[in-house]
Amino acid sequence: MNPGLPPVDPSVTAELVGALSPRLRKRLDAGVAKLAARPVVREGDIVRIAVDDDTELVLHTAGGAVNRADAIRCGCLLAPDCLHRAAAASAAPVAVDDEAAAPLNGPTAAAAPADEHTNAPRGDAEPPRSEAGPQRTRGAAPAPDTTTPAQLNAARAVFEATAAVLEAGTDGAGAVLQAELLRAAHSARLAGLPRASASAVAVVTGVRAARSADPAYRLADLADTVCDALAVAHRLPAATGSDLTGLRGAARQPYRPDGSLRLYGLFSEAVLTATGYAGAVTWTADGDGRLYTVSDVAPGGPGRAIGAADRAVRIGDTALTPRELSRAGLAVSGATVSPTGRLGAGAGVRAVRASGASWHEGPTARLWAVPVAQQVGRALAGGPDAHGLLFLDVTLAGTVREAAGECLLVDCEGLTLRLAAAHDDPALPHRDNLRLLAAARGARLRIVARLTPGPLPRALLLAVEHPADRAARVDVGLDRLQHADLPVPEGAVPAPLPVPAADEAPLHLLRRRVHRTVSGGRRVLALPGGGAGGDGGRLRRLGLATAGDCLDELHAAAADRSRDAFGRLLPSDTDRFARAWLASAVYLREVERALCAGAWNASGETRSSTLAV
Repeated sequence: MNPGLPPVDPSVTAELVGALSPRLRKRLDAGVAKLAARPVVREGDIVRIAVDDDTELVLHTAGGAVNRADAIRCGCLLAPDCLHRAAAASAAPVAVDDEAAAPLNGPTAAAAPADEHTNAPRGDAEPPRSEAGPQRTRGAAPAPDTTTPAQLNAARAVFEATAAVLEAGTDGAGAVLQAELLRAAHSARLAGLPRASASAVAVVTGVRAARSADPAYRLADLADTVCDALAVAHRLPAATGSDLTGLRGAARQPYRPDGSLRLYGLFSEAVLTATGYAGAVTWTADGDGRLYTVSDVAPGGPGRAIGAADRAVRIGDTALTPRELSRAGLAVSGATVSPTGRLGAGAGVRAVRASGASWHEGPTARLWAVPVAQQVGRALAGGPDAHGLLFLDVTLAGTVREAAGECLLVDCEGLTLRLAAAHDDPALPHRDNLRLLAAARGARLRIVARLTPGPLPRALLLAVEHPADRAARVDVGLDRLQHADLPVPEGAVPAPLPVPAADEAPLHLLRRRVHRTVSGGRRVLALPGGGAGGDGGRLRRLGLATAGDCLDELHAAAADRSRDAFGRLLPSDTDRFARAWLASAVYLREVERALCAGAWNASGETRSSTLAV
């Protein structure tokens, strides 16, 4: 994927790839790889790519994205039926115009916080207030209580296209399979299923990140995304009532009047997504501790994320930079707020700058007064306010090395907590700040982090109290600490904390097969030696009977290839394999949630949200 290209609507990519001849489809992946390496020149709403010395591609954008097939033009002799137009659409980020699609559960949302703010390239603009539900417009009839035939067909198309990508794995899911999934996403959007559409687009984005060796790509995150897409499409046909409403999602987040607000800035979070959006989200709180966000996210790359802290964002008739807002306050009248707490910026909103509060003063200090177990339980419980944020008092205690890099070790109320970088892009200062903080061992600080479910207490560090100034704070993804900012140690430095080993329980036997399938497809489980062997029985002997059954069914579905009367292999049962994989992925998700609650001593605070598969 070339982040320099403008986002392209899924229907455009599907149309251009679908129009290719079989011969050109075979060459599409090579064409995408070649085009992704070509320089991009922007001239206002026009983007130019020099394919070679004699051929130029021109992309015309409207509203920052390409939304028509004829907006991509090529100067080669075979145009408009050439490979170049389809390759350009396949190499570009996917345009997402829905603010919808709440994630399947809280932890997943916590792992990808930017999604709720980056789905719309409209910056901080407020959607029309008349839109209060899935595909609702002024005067439109309410959505039926059961799925319509068009929605059933669209859900089935999303399931089948996602299952085909899972069958092939990221290694085999080239531009043609991606285009089929984008076509299914477009059909779901037209059928009034914005959540299924957004989930399908997210799968394509993750696959492209994997195939382009994006440093931000994580196999576990893509596995969660595939699970979400399959689960939503699988559950839709039988859903009714409020469950169906949630699975449909909303084309735009409805903004509701919320009167007058007195807000206090907390911190700003850098946003840089694989979908081609960047910027910052500023978190604020009112006097009761309810959280509100102000978003400045639009198409862009690392440069836009780096400069986001000092780019003014308009709120009503006031303009503040995220850096200013995160340290000041805001008095708002006529406020409008989305279900996730995002502030609207409509014409009726009035706002003025006000005084802020330190993390140790009343209005914001109450966030740190909530017991840690209760905060973790709230993050795991899901719901529209399950932002996954944790407000903790910790003592820095060194580092520990993991496969993905070093983590900062801290003591949190007797728990050894691992703090990881929220983003690995070297343009952002996350990792550099973590390394510097590790040198301040023994310092007692307040932090803001986002929960990462797992068998050990773990979170992503977002903001921290300044090590040398309790009244100041550091946005870990936007501000850069210096050695001079570290306090001079007084007295003896405390001994390093013991590093507990992860209790695999031994779910890794199932987890690694689930993840390997996403990257390598069905064949990695069907190959000789890829079978479960005695692992299913081992899981059952250790009391994990469901895990053993899931593992056995996953391998049986992968190896199920029947033959006809002439001994020829029949097409594989993609549906059975996808359902077996989905059952395993959902089981892992729920068990890991339970293990996470136990690791934080929050077992009594969570409620089950098990998905029926």
